[in-house]
Amino acid sequence: MLFWLTAFSEGGDVFNLFRYITFRAGGAFFTALFFGFYFGPPLINALRRTQGKGQPIRSDGPEGHFVKAGTPTMGGLLIVGALLTATLLWARLDNAFVWMLLFVTLSFALIGFADDYAKVRRQSSSGVSGKVRLGLGFLVALIASVWASAYHPEELALQLAVPVFKDVLFNLSWFFIPFAMVVIVGAANAVNLTDGLDGLAIMPVMIAAGTFGVITYVVGSSSIANDLGVHAVPGTAEIMVFCAGLIGGGLGFLWYNAPPAAVFMGDTGSLALGGALGAIAVATKHEIVLAVVGGLFVVEALSVIIQVAYFKRTGKRVFLMAPIHHHYEKKGWAEAQIVIRFWIIALVLAMIGLATLKVR
Repeated sequence: MLFWLTAFSEGGDVFNLFRYITFRAGGAFFTALFFGFYFGPPLINALRRTQGKGQPIRSDGPEGHFVKAGTPTMGGLLIVGALLTATLLWARLDNAFVWMLLFVTLSFALIGFADDYAKVRRQSSSGVSGKVRLGLGFLVALIASVWASAYHPEELALQLAVPVFKDVLFNLSWFFIPFAMVVIVGAANAVNLTDGLDGLAIMPVMIAAGTFGVITYVVGSSSIANDLGVHAVPGTAEIMVFCAGLIGGGLGFLWYNAPPAAVFMGDTGSLALGGALGAIAVATKHEIVLAVVGGLFVVEALSVIIQVAYFKRTGKRVFLMAPIHHHYEKKGWAEAQIVIRFWIIALVLAMIGLATLKVR
């Protein structure tokens, strides 16, 4: 919205600053951060009053989690609210990719909100049916995938770009749409599975957002993309503003989610943020890179898939408990140890993902 102030610029004045994506990204970051600090306490108090017993704690979960009983959930409202406010204020609103991301984020937030609401109301760890959640998620992802493909350059539309190899493209034809849908829904649910300890999910999400903020800036600039041998996708540089808002909102939330958490993000936040990361990867044609940058989320999701499949086949477990962060809890690791070590892993994977921009 503030980009329109450039209409009053005659060059060299303060209004000219709004032409620069980096300046507006900084504005989005601080706007979202301020939103989190300012609205955090009243939102948490409101959630505590309305939810009573807070998020239900699984009876078969790690013993240390029972002390968290009464902690309110739906804290993702704070992140999503900060992100939407910052993006609408600082991003160019004539950019199709920005609106696609807002659509995905808000849609998955609503799906997550419905699930959180059902859990709190029933005081049960079972919320909305998994089939319903997946069905709605795939519907949102279908719209987003077609939306993104319509604005990709003709030579990249429906193509799968391979990192490191600059001239390698796989023509998936219309199969690209279901592939992109799996990326978006998979990312949403992988982040959701990771969100099991105080601060565990939000920091890797912010690290991934920062990484993709750089990627969007590179991919959105034809000159930089050509210099690095990366496929350019005009218009995606504006997503950097969205990524900055996500980081600011995430930090504002982490202030209250740091152990011991005053609020949980819930499915409202985890589904929204994961879906947003998946949509950014699809928009920038960096779906494979997302699997590297978000490798922590991939491992968390795989641990659940492996555990369920192996148990159904043999009646035995591979892990003491899935997702894998609970396995380490069962082995006696302190919660803070798991969280910080997983953050370190996420940061290392992000650096590897960024390296793919240069290694060609």
